[in-house]
Amino acid sequence: MAVRAYELGIIIDGDLEEPVAQQRQKALAQAVGAAGGKIVGNADWWGRRRFAYPIQKKWDGYYVFYNVLAEGGALDDFERQLRISDDIVRHILLRLPDAEAKRRGMTDAA
Repeated sequence: MAVRAYELGIIIDGDLEEPVAQQRQKALAQAVGAAGGKIVGNADWWGRRRFAYPIQKKWDGYYVFYNVLAEGGALDDFERQLRISDDIVRHILLRLPDAEAKRRGMTDAA
């Protein structure tokens, strides 16, 4: 199977203290690696942000984004773990178009 480029965005529960949330972010990066993905570059930590409306009765969350390379379907179990995790408010996993992946330096010339 071909390796694909993804962008993974995660919102961690804003009720956590920032050092705890950053530890969780590092644990998530390790979990991506354990699932068969490879994080390209560093995580893009946005810090704590206020929501426009409450999500799961919460008003704040820590935003973090990753550029990930993985084979198709490799992150399915990881995504399931995100869905059932209590300290993850939301997540999104997007497959990047080849041109965008190349622009971000994630793939060689297509």
